Amino acid sequence: MTTDLIPSLAPAEFTPETVYLNTASMGLLPGRTRAALGADLAEWAAGRCDPVGYDVPVGAARASFARLVGTVPERVAIGGQVSALVGLVAAALPGGAEVLLAEGEFTSLTQPFRSRDDLVVRTVPLERLAEAVGPATALVAVSVVQSADGRVTDLAALRAATAVHGARLLADATQSAGWLPVRADNADFLVCAPYKWLLSPRGTAFLAVGPEAAATLRPLAPGWYAGEDPWANCYDSVGFAASARRFDTSPAWSPFVGAAASLALVEELTPERIGAHNLALADRFRDGLAALGHAATPGRTSAIVSVPGLGTAAAELAKAEVVVSNRAGNLRVSFHLYNTSADADRVLDVLSSLNPQAAEARWP
Repeated sequence: MTTDLIPSLAPAEFTPETVYLNTASMGLLPGRTRAALGADLAEWAAGRCDPVGYDVPVGAARASFARLVGTVPERVAIGGQVSALVGLVAAALPGGAEVLLAEGEFTSLTQPFRSRDDLVVRTVPLERLAEAVGPATALVAVSVVQSADGRVTDLAALRAATAVHGARLLADATQSAGWLPVRADNADFLVCAPYKWLLSPRGTAFLAVGPEAAATLRPLAPGWYAGEDPWANCYDSVGFAASARRFDTSPAWSPFVGAAASLALVEELTPERIGAHNLALADRFRDGLAALGHAATPGRTSAIVSVPGLGTAAAELAKAEVVVSNRAGNLRVSFHLYNTSADADRVLDVLSSLNPQAAEARWP
């Protein structure tokens, strides 16, 4: 059975010169995105740039992200980084509120809460997060997929637990949106940095929030772009947008030009199809690891595969032009739509060469 479920997009869209298995750190730019960015920079350099015209790609990126997470553009705010959007939520909590986090979370999600010395921040293992929600919990903040090792959060169980105790749920889809279908209504607040699995330039971020949860927030660092009509009045003061755009920060224009193109590609292929492809490759890799005597985490639910204690192999793989990550001493390998079964096998070949006895066990 083939594990390459998406026909090769190279060289039309992707032209990596390495075996790139590090999307959990940074996604590759599609050809269409490079072309859009190049055209934008050329117009800028030629003096034909139009600030008002950038509303088109900003709006297209906002609408595309909204469709990908099952909501409407009016419920999506834009920003530059996830931490700033999480900061909106952190700033809205009253002093003394309890925030529940999973151990080992990425700091873009945790630091906005930890930076406030008047909040009660409690951490528990990811697997115990739902049972740890209690009457004192005001907010649970968690990544849909963990950055360090790819574990997938049971959002349904968390949503049920927060509903029982009247707590809000903040979900970070940075490591999931693009390959794991995610719906905005599975959380009160959904944030995402699309420079990983959504293949976009850095400097773009999204916050999806429903009307009830949005009513608990106030614009934290508003500017002219948070106005109902940003171009009608850029001076003195503006009336905030009635939609989630009131939480917007001024967009980095060129990155959103790229984001609009990249998100369109993900929409065309669909997260469901991409996810099936990624998981098939990850399973092939896990099976090969087992044959080499390595135990991988998590189970067969993630496009990210972590191999405990094998992090130092990342340097040897880099010498062989295989790009992976060393995270907390673990080897982290992530599979995305531009990868093939040959890529998975290449990692296994290099790992086999580092352990000849394991290689004999795999290929007697």
